[in-house]
Amino acid sequence: MPELSVDAGHLRTSVVIPVKDDAPLLARCLDALAGQTVPPDEVIVVDNGSTDDSAAVALAAGARVIPCPVPGIPAAASTGYDAARGDLVLRLDADCVPAPTWVAEVRDAFSHAEQVAAFTGRAHFTDGPRALRAPLALLYLGAYAAMTGMALGHLPLFGSNLAFRRSAWEKVKDDVHRDDAEVHDDLDLAFHLGDAFTIARLPGSSMGMSMRPLTQGAFGRRVHRGFRSVMLHWPDDFPPRRWRRLIARRRHASPTRASAGISA
Repeated sequence: MPELSVDAGHLRTSVVIPVKDDAPLLARCLDALAGQTVPPDEVIVVDNGSTDDSAAVALAAGARVIPCPVPGIPAAASTGYDAARGDLVLRLDADCVPAPTWVAEVRDAFSHAEQVAAFTGRAHFTDGPRALRAPLALLYLGAYAAMTGMALGHLPLFGSNLAFRRSAWEKVKDDVHRDDAEVHDDLDLAFHLGDAFTIARLPGSSMGMSMRPLTQGAFGRRVHRGFRSVMLHWPDDFPPRRWRRLIARRRHASPTRASAGISA
């Protein structure tokens, strides 16, 4: 397993938000980021062809706005990761509302886990019928973790609340399916990061997010993209084959990968 070199006292953070035509929710997200107990070193908003005021909202909040003409979340997210200047890349979506301690919790988690390349966090719904928010979030996120976890052989990454070391991104950025709009970018990233590095659960607060993924059309697209994302990695990552490779890696760290190393 690659070694992680970390200067825990100087972990710079870059927050990446892909957006398309989501100005009102983006404004709410940026407002929550402005209220962090430990502010991020930079906020990058990747404008994926918006026709509304998303770019203007981002600029007014002091974010770096980077255009991405290639349609799709995978292209937009990857563009933001490429542009990030921090040691840690924190990803959330425009409809998210991070707790005031989110950035601080991410920095603290990485500073105390030098062997971890990526963290994935919890989430809860902030809209929809109040009585259904908690059970639907548990069902939706639990099913996602269970199904993708079987395909991956380890924890998945959840795009609304994830963070990784920029140096780990540098190792896999040429392998991800960034130009395929029908891929779940977080699941795709988990396949590549998890094959070489450790993904762990982020302790601390839960991320607020919209219930939009459960609307009929959106849910169907997500299921389709999930299956596509898994099968794109076959046959090399067909579960039994991937599991055997991961077990072997955990028992006997690969000298080639270990020598490559990974820094903060």
